[in-house]
Amino acid sequence: MADFHRPTRMPTDMFEDYIGGDDPADVLRAARDTAHALVDRGRDASDPAVVERLVAYTDANGIDAIAELWARSHPHTLPGALWRIYLLRVVIRQDPAGTSLMFQRGSEALRTIDPVVAGAVAPTGPDEITELADRILRGLFTGDFSIALDRAAAFCRVLAAGAGALADEADLLHPERATEFTVRADRYAGFADDLGHSARLHRRGRLE
Repeated sequence: MADFHRPTRMPTDMFEDYIGGDDPADVLRAARDTAHALVDRGRDASDPAVVERLVAYTDANGIDAIAELWARSHPHTLPGALWRIYLLRVVIRQDPAGTSLMFQRGSEALRTIDPVVAGAVAPTGPDEITELADRILRGLFTGDFSIALDRAAAFCRVLAAGAGALADEADLLHPERATEFTVRADRYAGFADDLGHSARLHRRGRLE
């Protein structure tokens, strides 16, 4: 994005201060502090452009900066949840066509309301799946935080079902491809469980 400006110096400075530190306690504390700083910045903002810059943070800064801290956090923490949602957005933007196909297959395979909870429109093409990922992330800053986590969990459940369906379809003729889809299904299912658990913790005021 040519007109992108960093949303705030505080999270960036904190990343730079802690990256490369040797003390695991410092790393975990930095993960918690930067996660809360980023969410508070978005939720306190009166300018919608600030939220949009936070949503698109990894477009300009890459995923590595937040991965250094958040990827090592426990999955049932605020930085752990943010890491999963930002990573999900990056993966979708790298392959919107493949992700939209996976989502469609999952929507067809599931007999649940997960596609509705996720907020998908039909048909869900590459543009729609990219916008859906942005809307889910945007909800962390502008809406009910627990609901945003629930939507992300539902989104991942649909993708897990879709990856499983594609694995079954590829099993006979393309076993290696089937294995790849099976791995994806497991990972998306794990993300769904983690995000759902984080949503429940947040409702109890225990998501740190």
